[in-house]
Amino acid sequence: MITTLATSQQFSEKINKEYTFEKKSADNAIIVANINGDVKVSGYDGDKVIVEVNRQIFGKTEARLEKGKQELQLGVLDRADTLIFYVMQGCNQFGQNLNGNKRNGWYNNGWGYNWDCKGRDCQPQYDYKMDFTIKVPAGIHVAVSTVNDGDILVENVKGSVDADNINGSIKLTNLVREAAASTINGDVDIEYTANPSKDCRFYTLNGDINATFQRGLAASLSFESFNGSFYTNIDNMTKLPAQVVKSTKGEGIKYKVTGNRYQIGKGGAAYLDFETFNGDVYLKEKVN
Repeated sequence: MITTLATSQQFSEKINKEYTFEKKSADNAIIVANINGDVKVSGYDGDKVIVEVNRQIFGKTEARLEKGKQELQLGVLDRADTLIFYVMQGCNQFGQNLNGNKRNGWYNNGWGYNWDCKGRDCQPQYDYKMDFTIKVPAGIHVAVSTVNDGDILVENVKGSVDADNINGSIKLTNLVREAAASTINGDVDIEYTANPSKDCRFYTLNGDINATFQRGLAASLSFESFNGSFYTNIDNMTKLPAQVVKSTKGEGIKYKVTGNRYQIGKGGAAYLDFETFNGDVYLKEKVN
């Protein structure tokens, strides 16, 4: 079902679609690769993936508005056990491992955009925004991203979660599995209803990280920041020796020394990695 509203230089459309996984398994996943706009994913007790997209286009002339209406579309790839939603727009290509590196695109689990226009005029003549609101079976895995003018919210998902943003916040709530979240300009808020048993990584360049776990958290932890501090209400933390990590990326061999390493409780299989540049980290256990 599609509902539209148009004015002389603005076009708004709500797109509603439903999907099911052709191949149902514990590996079922969705990937959402947005560019401009919000991404909200909520787990529920059902077997359908219910997608609502609010597509907005702004043009200074009718001709530019019409060009945007033709070019800007919801892209969908059905990989049997994985559903991929992305933005089709005249100046990008979307696919898996395009050019084999990240420099020409933004990648999410191997999927992403290629902005190499090869001589084409890739300056859009219109502005646009796509807001995704998706309900998914609670047990699936979720990987979501956006770039501009949008925030990310993932809630009530029992699978693993991977979230990436550039200019916006990330909020992950009611988590039970491993998660990763990274943004440049925004806060990262994490809330667990069951503590993870596998590694997690949370990063923001300009923002705070607020992470809440259940009481009895047992894990190893690392913290890095240039201008930020680390705060916690957990008192059973033990300082660990500095760790030296060898890297062969770039020219020559480099070694990275990580000194802010801790063990929480008796430790565990999970390794929690927190990193900021201009922001603080707040790590809390819930107080009943």
